[in-house]
Amino acid sequence: MRDWLLTLPIPLMALIIFAATYVVAACVYLVVVRLAVGDRARWFKAFSPGMLPPLGIIFGLIAGFVAVQVWSDFDRAKLAVATEASALRAAIHLDGSLPAEQRTHFRTLIARYIDDAVNREWPAMAQERLTLGTLPTAMVEALDLAVSWNAQDDAQRTAHREMVAALQRALDARRQRIIISQSTVGPVKWAAILVQGLCALIGIAMVHSDNRVTCGIAVTIFATGIALSSLMIAAYSRPFTGDISVRPSLLQQVIPNEMATTQPNNR
Repeated sequence: MRDWLLTLPIPLMALIIFAATYVVAACVYLVVVRLAVGDRARWFKAFSPGMLPPLGIIFGLIAGFVAVQVWSDFDRAKLAVATEASALRAAIHLDGSLPAEQRTHFRTLIARYIDDAVNREWPAMAQERLTLGTLPTAMVEALDLAVSWNAQDDAQRTAHREMVAALQRALDARRQRIIISQSTVGPVKWAAILVQGLCALIGIAMVHSDNRVTCGIAVTIFATGIALSSLMIAAYSRPFTGDISVRPSLLQQVIPNEMATTQPNNR
């Protein structure tokens, strides 16, 4: 699927996918019905109805295989963002032993990191432009500040270790969401779904070619299944793109008073 389709609102995406599928199904119906005359009609009827279940099963297996990958990536993206937000919140809870000036600077750096993630990284991930080579300078500075903290007693040393570990978890979660943002359904997988669906439509039309009404109903029903499967995969195929996507709202809740931007909740 092209990027422009994946960024459309779900109702418009559904309209385009269903309309395109029905147009193809109508073409299959018209071609098969027009060809089903004379000897060709006997050839079409000789096509065994027993072939239809395997064709449908193969289509379902291919669509299901792709859907599992898509929904797994979506769940992993939500988990990465939740882990990142939790780690940042934990780091802030542990900064109480820092001197007041350093604590203020630390929270400012975390707020700047979140603001950069919301306003720059999320749009870049939606367009698959964000890479691991892009360093979060605010987080690097925050980690340097935490590492340079000179703990005075055992309690502070424990807090120091936990803070550094929390920041490292946040960085690792950020790397995970960037990697997941590059995940997509490739052209080969889309081709497999659509070609197998087309083969099943042709088989259905051939089996019912002697009865135009039955043929039209059967082709329409299966075309609806193809369109619905394609819509579900397309809507979830890019975890950070489109109406159904992972939003940065959990990150914005880390330091709510210091965040100026607003985004919709995760879906």
